[in-house]
Amino acid sequence: MDAHSIHSPFFFDFYEKVIRNKNHLPGFPDLEAVRERLLQSTMEIDQVDLGAPSKHFTGSKRALSKIARVSASPVDQCELLYRMVQYLQATSIVELGTSVGITTLYLARDPQVRVTTFEGNRDLITVAQTHFDYFQSRNIQLIEGNLDSTLSKFLQQPTKIHFALMDANHRQEPTVRYFHLLAKRMAEKGVIVIDDIYYSEEMERAWKILKVHELVYASVDLYRCGILFFDPALNRQHYIWSV
Repeated sequence: MDAHSIHSPFFFDFYEKVIRNKNHLPGFPDLEAVRERLLQSTMEIDQVDLGAPSKHFTGSKRALSKIARVSASPVDQCELLYRMVQYLQATSIVELGTSVGITTLYLARDPQVRVTTFEGNRDLITVAQTHFDYFQSRNIQLIEGNLDSTLSKFLQQPTKIHFALMDANHRQEPTVRYFHLLAKRMAEKGVIVIDDIYYSEEMERAWKILKVHELVYASVDLYRCGILFFDPALNRQHYIWSV
């Protein structure tokens, strides 16, 4: 990707400061220490898949170390999301899929933001909440339960959302449905990130549907995730970037 081939001033700046420029990020060794502890854990938890079946696990008992290795967002992805939140000056954030809470802690690193995160697995909630309590993260609200009921109830509140991360279910119909629910509450310059857009053919179809939605004015395909922009000033632009 050549930055000079990007003609939009906004996306040139976004590419340079968020996608390409990684030097200004101070790094968060305290958060990565959580990941290291999880990778060394011998604990097993009960896991019930509320969405698409996992490619990495069989059975209901799952090693926490493997969840941290294959399900939690890697450090470069967490740092990318943090840079996005900072660049967009997002203060109201929604995360669908808490998992072990590492990504949540990155999103909530700035005490000025408010993160509402949703998780359906009780054992994972216990793990994530332990991490939130350890860091005294009072700007995180964790909502337990199936997204099919908890998300719509939460979105009855009139609060506008500046940034949303969708990392749950990984099937076409629920992904599109959750997007439609979130879209009603997105701020004018809001952004939705959809993780694992090439996880399956279903997720690829969902991505193709959502990037041309009437409320989406621009999109960026990073392969690992897709970014949807709601700002009408962006004038229907779509990019594919490697990171």
